[in-house]
Amino acid sequence: MTSEELILVTGATGFLGMRLVRELLERHPHAVLALLIRDRPGQSGQQRADAIVPQSKRSRVQVYSGDVGQPNCGMDAAAWSRLSAEVTRVIHCAATVRFDHSLDEARRINVEGTRRLLDFAAGARRLRSLAYVGTAYVAGERADLVRENELTVGQNYRNTYEQTKAEAEALVQSRLGSLPGVILRPSIIVGDSRTGVTSSFKMMYWPLKIYARRLWRTVPGYPDAVLDIVPVDFVATSVARLAFDEAALGSTVHLCAGPRGSATIQQVARRAAEYFHVPEPRYIDPKFFFAALRPLLFLALWGRKRRVLRDGRAYRDYFTMRMQFDTSNAERLLGTVGICPPPVLDYLDRLFHYCVASDWGRKPVAVQ
Repeated sequence: MTSEELILVTGATGFLGMRLVRELLERHPHAVLALLIRDRPGQSGQQRADAIVPQSKRSRVQVYSGDVGQPNCGMDAAAWSRLSAEVTRVIHCAATVRFDHSLDEARRINVEGTRRLLDFAAGARRLRSLAYVGTAYVAGERADLVRENELTVGQNYRNTYEQTKAEAEALVQSRLGSLPGVILRPSIIVGDSRTGVTSSFKMMYWPLKIYARRLWRTVPGYPDAVLDIVPVDFVATSVARLAFDEAALGSTVHLCAGPRGSATIQQVARRAAEYFHVPEPRYIDPKFFFAALRPLLFLALWGRKRRVLRDGRAYRDYFTMRMQFDTSNAERLLGTVGICPPPVLDYLDRLFHYCVASDWGRKPVAVQ
């Protein structure tokens, strides 16, 4: 390596990571990417990388089999040493996003994995920046305006994902005095704003699917609950930009729709009702639902509706959120170069269309 960029990316096979790899290769034509990817049974890290990197770009991609949850990120001493000598930027996206992990397991990946990447970055001799991709939901159960310079203000957390991402972010903040870093907090990431394409049908998509299929109509939540979602193209473009922006170093940036672009659950539900030709949902107080009604329904219902009750527990708190995310730093750093998230209501129909066209991810769709 001479003056070229060598960018270490973790989490490259995730929903955001796949789009980010493509964005980095297109945006920085002289950069080389070093992808840290776990081997899977019957599939090496190299094979997993080949599935996401176009043949024409593979000469600019190095693959390192590893795992942030293991000592030295699962790399041997030679690979760790070589990367430490050559890497110029680190983008850390790898995390477990499961809500049901034990606290110990979530910490092993989200906190200790981040600690290992920070240790690596501290020893990287040519490091120009580290971009840590966290989540806006480190805000936990707050119900006010969450500012970008705030992290722990005494809030509780809904699950081990939120708690360990907050712990990991605190760890990153503690190192920013000695490392050139930026903390990036996306909200809920959904499909492409122009095509609706997604490879992940979690979060918003699961309740949307059961509603569109008329499996469930009652929402244990508030119609004015805030839904802050952002399309994957906006997030990937923002990360690729801010990882190279010296003005961003030392900052925390909300990659969120924000107060001007977010929507309420009721607004989204009405748009979905129109698109899928289903009745508008009924709203019920969530405390009453989960304390009294759900146990009775769980006894009375069987089959698919009982599975809805079981699986829906993981999403229950996201129908009650009233917090908003301040986006002042995002507007300062990204808005001036024309990068901003589209309002949620502007692209919902494209997300819905892709859900239907792909049968909720069960079949491939040709995208123009």
